[in-house]
Amino acid sequence: MIDAPLIWAALLALAVLLYVVLDGFDLGIGILFPWIRGERNRDLAMNSIAPVWDGNETWLVFGGSALFAAFPLAYSVLLTAFYAPLIAMLLGLIFRGVAFEFRFRRPGHKPLWEVSFTGGSIIATFCQGVVLGAFVQGIEIEGRRYAGGWFDWLTPFSVFTGLALLCGYALLGAGWLLIKSEGEPQARLWRLIRPLGLAVLAAIAVVGLWTPMLNEQIAGRWFSWPNIAIFSPLPLLVALTGLALDRAVSRRRARQPFLLALALFLLSYLGLGVSLFPSIVPPRISIWQAAAPPESIGFLLIGALVLLPIILGYTGYTYWIFRGKSDRESGYH
Repeated sequence: MIDAPLIWAALLALAVLLYVVLDGFDLGIGILFPWIRGERNRDLAMNSIAPVWDGNETWLVFGGSALFAAFPLAYSVLLTAFYAPLIAMLLGLIFRGVAFEFRFRRPGHKPLWEVSFTGGSIIATFCQGVVLGAFVQGIEIEGRRYAGGWFDWLTPFSVFTGLALLCGYALLGAGWLLIKSEGEPQARLWRLIRPLGLAVLAAIAVVGLWTPMLNEQIAGRWFSWPNIAIFSPLPLLVALTGLALDRAVSRRRARQPFLLALALFLLSYLGLGVSLFPSIVPPRISIWQAAAPPESIGFLLIGALVLLPIILGYTGYTYWIFRGKSDRESGYH
C-alpha cells in the first residue's frame, strides 16, 4: 500500500532543500554585496543571478502549498507559531525583488536600491534561520493548537541559527560568483571563501552539539547504541568536506567551492532529518498525525507528481541556457 503522507513528506523535504540551495546562493550574493567593490562588479554579480533568482523562489511557493494541502494541521500550527519572522522574511524578499528592478531602471538611486537589495537579503536569510532554530527546539502545543507565546521563536539558539544561515548563504553566494566571474572580482572572492567556510564549519559544529541539549529525544537518537555507530559518518563527512573545501581554495579550483558548499548543506539537512524524523511539528506531531484525509492527499499527490517534473525541467533548462561566465551586459539593462 502506498504511504501517501510519507511520500508527501519526502516531496516537502525536497522542496525545502531545493529552495535552500537555489535561493540560498542568490540571497548570499545580496549578503556579500557590500564586499563587492565597483559598479561594474556589482552589475556582474546581479546579472549572474538575474535569469534565475525569481524562478528559485518557486520552491518556496511549492513548499508552502504542499504543507497547506498535505499537512493542514502542521500548516496552522507552524504559521501561528512563526507568524512574525515569516512576515519579516516575506517583506525582505519583496524589498529585494523590487531592488532588482529599480536598481537598473533608476541609475540615479542605485545606492538606495543596493541597500534594499542587501538589507532584504539579510533580513530574509536571518528570519529563515530563526524559524529553523525555533522549529528544531520544539513548539508548544495543546491538543491541536499552538499554545506558545508571540516571541517563543526568539531564543539564543534560534538567533544563532539565523547568524549561521547568513554565513552559509554567503558561502554559497561566493561559490556561485567564483563560477560566474573571472579576473579581479574572482581574486577578491578567493580571499572570502576560506573564512566563510571556517565560519560555516564552526556553526555546524556548534549547532550539532547544541541541538541534542535541547531535547532528550534528539540526544537519544544520536548517542544511543547502535545509532551512534550508524550516524557517525555524517559528522565525519562534514569534516572531510571542509578539508576538501580548503584544498579547493588552495588549488584555485573555481567550481569546487560551490559544489562543496552544497554538500555541507546537504549533510546538515540529513542531520536535521535524523534528529527530527518523523516529526513535522516537533516534538509531538508526526507526519501521519498532521496529514490530510487519505482521499484528499492521494488526489493531490497525483497532481504533484505531474507538476514536479515540469518545474524541475524548466528550472534545469534555465540554468543550462544561462551557463558560463556572466558579464555586465548579460542580465538587466
